[in-house]
Amino acid sequence: MVISVISTKGGVGKTTIAASLGAFCANAGLQVLLIDLDDQATLSGYFQLQPDHVAAMGIFELISQNALKNDHISRTIFERLDVIYADERCRNLNTLLLHAPDGRLRLRNLLPAISSNYDIIIVDTQGARCITVEMAILASDMVLSPIMPEMLAARELQRGLIQIISELAPYHRLGIPVAPLRVLFNRVHAVSTNASLIQQAVRKAVEQHAGVSVLETSIPAIEAFQRASTEGIPVHRAETRRPSGRITPSALEIVCSLACEVFTDEEWRAKFCQVTGREPFERQPEGDV
Repeated sequence: MVISVISTKGGVGKTTIAASLGAFCANAGLQVLLIDLDDQATLSGYFQLQPDHVAAMGIFELISQNALKNDHISRTIFERLDVIYADERCRNLNTLLLHAPDGRLRLRNLLPAISSNYDIIIVDTQGARCITVEMAILASDMVLSPIMPEMLAARELQRGLIQIISELAPYHRLGIPVAPLRVLFNRVHAVSTNASLIQQAVRKAVEQHAGVSVLETSIPAIEAFQRASTEGIPVHRAETRRPSGRITPSALEIVCSLACEVFTDEEWRAKFCQVTGREPFERQPEGDV
């Protein structure tokens, strides 16, 4: 399954969501590949890579050469979690794709050579309206869009991502249906009447758009996500239990809830639930094959 984490607004937590969801699914026993399409390359450095398994080339070479090679995929130090990183030349991707006849379909056409080795592929994108975002949407089975519980963010969702998806709808004539959009509220404060009202307004607004819905799971504004990012560890292992006196669940429970809602496969869901009471996230020894 291919999921793209997309927002036309920067700073909404796309990379954190992509990394957290990917690491949790890998911990549950699924083979996961993270693809960094953001020229800021934040996801590329989120988790440490195995020194002996750092690819010679990244996403720019993959897209520009239009062919997958063994030296495009790097391994993180966490088991079953790989990444195709974004390098400096990633900033040229938009220009390259705009001049390519198959620009918007390039990633979709490449994925069959990759997907046979992975259960889940998660694509992180830049926070802007551009052709790489459109390419990611057309390559996806689902689009996951984190937004802040703010009115400006809600308006940007309407005139940004939802508008892009609407404009890509004609691709269904080529047998390419546009992936459903799932909206995820991120950095929600537990006690905030204004945030609750905005969430209600967004849920009501998206009801008029086919293929768009708001997830029941939301990501609270807790310190664990920032700490995990700083330390380069999966957030569900940064906080396995809810701190005393806090209303919101632990990061482990939150990410498990998100994974169970995003993925409908019952076997996968059973694996996700097992993680909440299992051994810590497995690290591979550096250089292990």
